[in-house]
Amino acid sequence: MITLYEIDITAKRASKAMGFSWGIVEEIGKNIRLLEMFGLPGIKNLNQYFKLYKNKKFQNISLITKNNTSKIPYCPIIAGVNFLDQITIMEGLDEIDFENVAFPILLIPFLSRASEIIGKKILLKIDEKEFLLNFNQSIYSNYSNKGIWEKGETINIKLLDNKNSFNEKEWQELCKLSEDTFVEETEELMQKTAGAGLIDND
Repeated sequence: MITLYEIDITAKRASKAMGFSWGIVEEIGKNIRLLEMFGLPGIKNLNQYFKLYKNKKFQNISLITKNNTSKIPYCPIIAGVNFLDQITIMEGLDEIDFENVAFPILLIPFLSRASEIIGKKILLKIDEKEFLLNFNQSIYSNYSNKGIWEKGETINIKLLDNKNSFNEKEWQELCKLSEDTFVEETEELMQKTAGAGLIDND
């Protein structure tokens, strides 16, 4: 089985061969590694995208706004790089929309990493498929296809406010229960804790 390290390095080398700058090459390597780690088809989609990249025109985007549309499919890599760079500025927006993004699977890891930066979950909807991005730790989705996804017609990105999954009563009940484990600290207990009683010869 190919390791994540090999995936990272090979994706970087292939990206450099396509003419991307070293900075973007580093981002692509990280992202394909993430996609494969999360069980999404990063290598398949990157490979197919590169087959088309030099012969088909894709739209670059520099400034991302609330609504982004293009008749020419957006490059998912350039869109992702700029989304990641601008995420702290865009944090005040509840939703961000794109229309017509090529190989949208390649956009997902940029958004996953953005989720970690702002400390908020991101709900991503690509056409009828949904992805919940959790601080770059996991991705929950109803997308099960492991093949190539050439175009996302509509993409909706929601930055979710952090909310507890429990109510105040449930929290207080658990806090009260947790207090039963507290043991008053005594000199004898302190002597028994890890490292206690060791002689420092320095």
